[in-house]
Amino acid sequence: MSNLLSGNEYGEPLNKRDDILHIHFLNRHIPTWFSYAFLIIVTIFVVLLLLLFIGKKEVRNIVIADANGERQDEFIYGSWPALENEDFFKKTKNKFISQNADFLEVDLSDMVIRYYEDGQLKIEKTVLHKGKEGSWWETPAGLYNIKYKTKNHFSSFGQVNMPYSMQFQGNFFIHGPTTYPDGTPTSSDYSGGCIRVALEDLKEIYAEVDVGTPLLVFEDSFNGNYEKKDYGNKFPVSEGASYIVADLENNFVFAEKNSEEIKSIASITKLMTALIAVEYINIEKDVVVDESMLATTSIPRLKVNDSFKVIDLLSLLLLESSNEAALAIANPLGKTVFLDLMNKKAKAIGMNKTKFADTNGVLSENKSTAQDLFYLAKYLYHNRSFILHMSMGNENRIAYGTPAFYDLNNLNEISELSDEIGGKIGISSSALETMLLVTNVQIDNESRPIAIVVLGSIDVKKDIVEIVNYIQNNFEFN
Repeated sequence: MSNLLSGNEYGEPLNKRDDILHIHFLNRHIPTWFSYAFLIIVTIFVVLLLLLFIGKKEVRNIVIADANGERQDEFIYGSWPALENEDFFKKTKNKFISQNADFLEVDLSDMVIRYYEDGQLKIEKTVLHKGKEGSWWETPAGLYNIKYKTKNHFSSFGQVNMPYSMQFQGNFFIHGPTTYPDGTPTSSDYSGGCIRVALEDLKEIYAEVDVGTPLLVFEDSFNGNYEKKDYGNKFPVSEGASYIVADLENNFVFAEKNSEEIKSIASITKLMTALIAVEYINIEKDVVVDESMLATTSIPRLKVNDSFKVIDLLSLLLLESSNEAALAIANPLGKTVFLDLMNKKAKAIGMNKTKFADTNGVLSENKSTAQDLFYLAKYLYHNRSFILHMSMGNENRIAYGTPAFYDLNNLNEISELSDEIGGKIGISSSALETMLLVTNVQIDNESRPIAIVVLGSIDVKKDIVEIVNYIQNNFEFN
């Protein structure tokens, strides 16, 4: 009894209950208060882990077959060619539903956002605003997943608060109504390239969506099946180089030859370089030229320690096909990351036979098909038309200050054509002459946006002029 009352060396009472909490470390007794604290901490940790795993939804890995019917486990979509009868995006949505997936769908034509749980529609809300069509910040159609989410996001570029933000690509988010730092609501009818939803509606969606959730963004204009016009062929299409010629509004193919043959594409590569730049880099960002950016190019303009905004480098890239500008544009993200984004974007818009090896098209390993490049032309026309306009020197620069260059040569222009929208020419020993061109063509007194892709030509501009003349002389509306 005296031992129980006397306590231990720390003055703590000794009894059976305390005995249970005795901890020894390195042959030393740990005080009882420490034992209690340790037990409480462990208990809290276990409870938090249980809550985390119980509350966390499973983000299923969606299995999709590519154009060849082969299994694709990685979340990179664009597996069905845009010219197939069934729409690419609708097929993907049906695949999500059939696999009981959780996913988001944004319809930018009907301005609706939907959340599906286990393949069943659970939430449907109105989209308030999207990026202005034809602008630098036009909301990109495509297949993505939620990469990041936060209830309080501040846009350093727009200098606005974006509540309940869910990032799905680069500078693009789904978010609530924006406010300035002082709390004043912004007044723009269009977002800065994002998808804006009413705050209370978005809170409901935000609570359901986890990072990694698939996101399907589309517009009917991109699908090309809203218009029911068709064409009748007056005369057989003549033989020619490897090419495809198609209407960008209804997907009608006027002519094609070896359109799925893989070939080097030379500087057509730069269209994808421009696309990644505007989707992932602030176009007002300054890039300081260093030795690594200097390269053999048709018209050298860059010097070490010069500083240019990305938007000015894009003009060099697209108009004069500057290899130096291509290297400089990739610098903010790094060559490896930039190139990886180029190849992922190709997959995302259906360019399954395309492989990019550099940002300027110098390497012969930059390869694609005429059909894949039609998908690129279609994506640019419907989602990033300002890139096409810039390739003809017709972009709107009012909001971005004075251009750094005034005397740029337009290497893409074809003098015999009067209504070019945009495109890119390429010339190399491995690719010969190549070109992707989007131009308006008069058919039955109606102007139609036509994509023309020619690979492996001896005189690509001459071929394109002949193709345009052939379409005008041999096709009419039924």
